[in-house]
Amino acid sequence: MPGRVVQILSTPLAVAHCVLLAVIVLLGTACKPEEFPGARERLKGPSTATSPARAEAGDETERTDSSAAEVHTRAEGEVLSTTPGAEKSSAPAATPVVPLGATPPVRGLWVLAEGSVRALDDPARIAPLLDRAERIGVTDLFVQVYRGGRAFYAAEPTVERAPSVATGSVDSLSILIRDAHARGMRVHGWVNVLSLSTRRDAKILTDLGRDAIHVDRRGRSLLDYPDFDLPEPDRQFYRMGTPGLYLDPAVPAVRARLVATFRDLVSRHPGLDGLHLDYIRHPDLLPFIPGSRFGVGLEFGYGAVSRARYREETGNPDPIEGAAAGVVRAPEAWDAWRRKQVTTLVEEIGAATRAARPGLMLTAAVIPYVERCYLSLAQDWPHWLETGALDRAIPMVYTLDDQLLRYQLEGYSGLTGADRIWPGLGVWLFASDPSRAVAQLQALRNLGFGGEVLFSDDAIEKAPALLEALAVRPARTPASASARPVAGTPVAAGR
Repeated sequence: MPGRVVQILSTPLAVAHCVLLAVIVLLGTACKPEEFPGARERLKGPSTATSPARAEAGDETERTDSSAAEVHTRAEGEVLSTTPGAEKSSAPAATPVVPLGATPPVRGLWVLAEGSVRALDDPARIAPLLDRAERIGVTDLFVQVYRGGRAFYAAEPTVERAPSVATGSVDSLSILIRDAHARGMRVHGWVNVLSLSTRRDAKILTDLGRDAIHVDRRGRSLLDYPDFDLPEPDRQFYRMGTPGLYLDPAVPAVRARLVATFRDLVSRHPGLDGLHLDYIRHPDLLPFIPGSRFGVGLEFGYGAVSRARYREETGNPDPIEGAAAGVVRAPEAWDAWRRKQVTTLVEEIGAATRAARPGLMLTAAVIPYVERCYLSLAQDWPHWLETGALDRAIPMVYTLDDQLLRYQLEGYSGLTGADRIWPGLGVWLFASDPSRAVAQLQALRNLGFGGEVLFSDDAIEKAPALLEALAVRPARTPASASARPVAGTPVAAGR
């Protein structure tokens, strides 16, 4: 039998499938799952999985695989695998909830634009949102205001508005900012920077053309991917972590458009305390590829505009044109240049928005695997903290695996700027067993982080037991609006 196993595993396809399965099983969650309908149910095991479906807003997808481990694709780029009973195997079910210790100085909450609550669609939904937030001691609301290339506020005419934002309609975002400040909460505008979801009809794409979209190493635009995932035969070996369309930050017109959009946002809403960047990275593939240096797999950023700029700025030859199959010329230089394009976009957004709104805090939701971010996603967020391009980083350490969570949290402790990391936890995973959410929060607090961010209000609104477990005892006394910390001050360093 062992010999037979070796023979089976010797085929390239079998090896690839085994590697893919191994990577998926090892990964925790690190994205915003409620942007996909049925995400929480699917994570409980294959028995409740639904067939592939479009999201309520029609611009995100989910899929199922028939493999032993269910692969679930969610927003912001990670894959989670569960098997029946996996959640129960790591901790006893229905464990009594033990109240948490002191709430850290900062507790954030993500608020979706197109989830089940949709607070910005109706001003009447704002007070219940703030009641929930106040009940659990929230200091910072991360409110999604730009997603799929659309603004959920009255943006300038060049920026596409969501259907719910009609001309002359009530300015729900301003109302939310005003009322949150009255309760001592800060508000950050959460923007999905480089993701267009699956919106081929996005105005920014119509305006900028095909060159705005990422191209893979084989010269294929994401616009030509079937179902927004890899074409065959590549799909047998790799899958998109989050299928969809992604803008290429190396295209100058893309950067200029996004910088102008977010400058307009903070200018129109000067009451915003912060700007929160999401999808500020390259598209992700699984299993992940450590850059172009080994000449295997696929990565992105190979559009004609990007490669022309690279040649002009570095004097290096084209990374792939005329090269032998599987060869990327000067791979380290090419990877560094592509990484720099994302960093430059972060810097340009920060410079423009801070100039328009002095004191603005710039934060980002980032993938929690530091090496993967650096090698594969052009998301060098530790560097952004080191240079001050970013005020706070929020790694999305959403996972059912408590040991993995501990490893990741402990790993952040040695980073430069560790006192400016606010881990984001996926409390939505534990709606049926809130004690596990409390246990993960306690693990985070034991390491002295000065902030924590919870995903998400939608999940908490649907789960009264989770809301009760997260509630602050005694209730927090709201700070005055004038006492809210501003960017550049040591907000709850906690170390």
